[in-house]
Amino acid sequence: MDLRFFEIYRSSEYLLMLMQGALFSIALTLAAAILGFLFALFLSGVRFAQIPYIRNLATCYVEFIRNTPLIVQLFFVAFGLPLLIGYQWPFWAHALLALVLNFSAYFSEILRAGYGTVADGQREAAAALGLSGALIFFKIILPQAVARMYPSLASQFIFLFLTTGVISEIGVNDLTQAGKFIDSRTFRTFEVFFTLTAIYIIISLGFKVALAGLQKRLFSWQVVR
Repeated sequence: MDLRFFEIYRSSEYLLMLMQGALFSIALTLAAAILGFLFALFLSGVRFAQIPYIRNLATCYVEFIRNTPLIVQLFFVAFGLPLLIGYQWPFWAHALLALVLNFSAYFSEILRAGYGTVADGQREAAAALGLSGALIFFKIILPQAVARMYPSLASQFIFLFLTTGVISEIGVNDLTQAGKFIDSRTFRTFEVFFTLTAIYIIISLGFKVALAGLQKRLFSWQVVR
């Protein structure tokens, strides 16, 4: 088997493209995760609070996102929404919006499951002390839910990072797009995508280590059994 990895590594241009693509993918994923988590707090909160109408809308939204492919959502945001509401953003902004919508739905469902792990006795005790419903949610229920569901949130984050390669389909210069460009110039498809696989694995492991450290720092009070 004739492997020519040197055709990638000997070019400073290709190495720079891979590095810039990797950094862009990381930055876009982090931005989408933060914004998606904030939106997920709202979605899961209104569903937990049983707010009429809004709860039903939030449920429909979550189910729609979770039952459609990310690439379909990406194409709708990039090509459908501009036609419907008359706006035009850079393609990276379309990709960010699509990822935020996708992240929020999955994070919301994980958080909603976490709320059910908090014992009813804690809510009743807090209410007996005169705490308002909002205070009970933000001070008692939410911290415990996030701590207990953190491994699931972290796993979902890494999984969604690995699916961000689809944003290259609309021309965003992420890591996968850089690989496609190099492949079109070198015609060394196996070597290029083997390299991309190695980079994605390294980044994912880096995320895993960073998220584990963040868990210890944020939730040191949580007893793991």
